[in-house]
Amino acid sequence: GFPAFLSSHKTLFIVLWISAFGSVFLWQRDIVGAGFSVFGKAGPGRSMSGSRPFEFNITDFGGVGDGVTDDTAAFERAISAISKLGKRGGGQLNVPPGKWLTAPFNLTSHMTLFLAEDAEILGIQDEKRWPLMPPLPSYGYGREHRGPRYGSLIHGQNLEDVVITGHNGSINGQGQSWWTKYRQKLLNHTRGPLVQIMWSNDIVISNITLRDSPFWTFHPYDCKNVTVRNVTILAPVFGAPNTDGIDPDSCEDVVIEDCYISVGDDAIAIKSGWDQYGIVYGRPSRNILIRNLIVRSMVSAGVSIGSEMSGGVSNVTVENVTVWSSRRAVRIKTAVGRGGYVRHITYRNLTFDDAQVGIVIKTDYNEHPDMDFDKNAFPILENISFTGIHGQGVRVPVRIHGSEEIPVRNVTFRDMNVGITYKKKHIFQCAFVQGRVIGTIFPAPCENLDIYDEEERPVKLSTAQNVTDIDYGV
Repeated sequence: GFPAFLSSHKTLFIVLWISAFGSVFLWQRDIVGAGFSVFGKAGPGRSMSGSRPFEFNITDFGGVGDGVTDDTAAFERAISAISKLGKRGGGQLNVPPGKWLTAPFNLTSHMTLFLAEDAEILGIQDEKRWPLMPPLPSYGYGREHRGPRYGSLIHGQNLEDVVITGHNGSINGQGQSWWTKYRQKLLNHTRGPLVQIMWSNDIVISNITLRDSPFWTFHPYDCKNVTVRNVTILAPVFGAPNTDGIDPDSCEDVVIEDCYISVGDDAIAIKSGWDQYGIVYGRPSRNILIRNLIVRSMVSAGVSIGSEMSGGVSNVTVENVTVWSSRRAVRIKTAVGRGGYVRHITYRNLTFDDAQVGIVIKTDYNEHPDMDFDKNAFPILENISFTGIHGQGVRVPVRIHGSEEIPVRNVTFRDMNVGITYKKKHIFQCAFVQGRVIGTIFPAPCENLDIYDEEERPVKLSTAQNVTDIDYGV
């Protein structure tokens, strides 16, 4: 019986060893979270419940969660307690099921805000409870009014290692009253975002829902190493002005993946400052990966770059994105006075399903903070590629509107087949653009582009790069 005993114990030992190794592997994978960053260095840290050495419940600090009681002081007391634990690994604040009404509050470093299923943080609608902050230095003044701007519901500055996550709990800005007051011109300051984190590193937002922001929904500003994963962002597709989903602004090393976004403006808009203020601030947005999204924008675009891009935007990859029932699918927008550059932008495996315009590059987006912008600050647009572009129900698949001062250079199209609903001539529109088409694409490209075969051998070189064929009627 001894050999049988040994072999059964050997089997048990192997099973235990494999399960132990597997659990360590899973634990490491979860702790690292987005850690194996696409940019080759360790990414944001902890991303799961219980990974902080200290854990608190908002009710420990007097939170009520009935949707009526003002829980602001409870959040402030809890975060103050966590702020003292940074050197010991920080703390997690658990928000249980309930409706937690609060005025804006500030996060602290080495903190996890964890929203249980059916937990909802609600923004107080009285704007007198929202603090005023100086304008963003790269914008010169509030986006809508001169002078200060409202802060965000959940705010952070000069932080590191911050996680907002949960079991798909939600943060609700209750923006309807803000949108109404904005339309009626009753606000004297720029509306605040839902979540804004500034000058910070190692930020993770995952597994939650963000909805009905007064203004932009998530605005990371001059941050490094930002991950947004498994997040749902919602606002009405009409009547919710400027409720962009995610606006990385002068940020580096950003990953946005596995999200669903349907809002009243751009689902994603990459920015880096506005005209002369952005040129002076001089912080580009770069190394940004956007993948595996479903997005919708009836007012603006699924994924935008600009129009405030004066600090420059480079090294952006947008892949595996479906844009459905939208006004525009992907758009780059800029203007004279912006300066800066948009370069090394890769779009790959995009699906457009019922969009008025598929791909837009626009160089006359003339919104300016004031009239002191440099009339000779011409942005540079170059090295932009589109590969694997498919779809149906698209009215105008491509509109690239360069100008004499702002030509669009080195644009590449490959593997494109977009079903169109618009049978007139102007379906692939170009002005002041230079670039190439590799292989056959549908619809037929404009005559501004060089034609190459699948092996990238020249077939027909364009003699008309500055031809203007833009139909404004769509």
